[in-house]
Amino acid sequence: MRVLVVDDERGLVRALHRGLSAEGFAVDVAFDGETGLQLATDHEYDAIVLDIMLPRRHGYDVVTALREREVWTPVLMLSAKDGEYDVADGLDVGADDYLTKPFSFVVLVARLRALVRRPSQARPAVLEVGDVQLDPSARTVTQAGRPVALTVRELALLEYLMRHADRVVGKVELRDHVWEGTGEDVNVVEVYVGYLRRKLGRQTVATVRGAGYRVAG
Repeated sequence: MRVLVVDDERGLVRALHRGLSAEGFAVDVAFDGETGLQLATDHEYDAIVLDIMLPRRHGYDVVTALREREVWTPVLMLSAKDGEYDVADGLDVGADDYLTKPFSFVVLVARLRALVRRPSQARPAVLEVGDVQLDPSARTVTQAGRPVALTVRELALLEYLMRHADRVVGKVELRDHVWEGTGEDVNVVEVYVGYLRRKLGRQTVATVRGAGYRVAG
């Protein structure tokens, strides 16, 4: 497996290069965002380990540029920032995972292997199904160009459905991902689907009887 490591902490990069090479990875390195973006665009990698605070080009900008160029290589972001909004911002711009410094090398390797095992698929920065567009980073929704105001939970539900628009999503799966750890009854999904339908139209979120819901294209 070929991995690109982009970080300006040279001591850390050397340690990662040694450790990942010992784990069987082929490792390329870059010490600034611009070089990392060029390498990730020009070469095919199985995964990218990317710092956020980089010279020449910020890590968020690198991920955004990669996704705009339709480079869908899995990205594991590294950062000393551990706030929940920092993590959310990294994932919203198109990263696949987020690990805060200092970190366990064993955990980093495990997460890289998990990313590589995932099927490769397009993950555009702005989601679009039919006439509905959702920008996870800006947390905005439009329908046929018209802004639609959604609550945080409505937005999360719609985003999950749009990210899985190719299949029917069951109530339990939606509850577990959108209301993770809150102990909500599974029927809360039906209630919020109703809220979405009132704002976006009944045809936008279709019910597949006995199976769940899907966003109509």
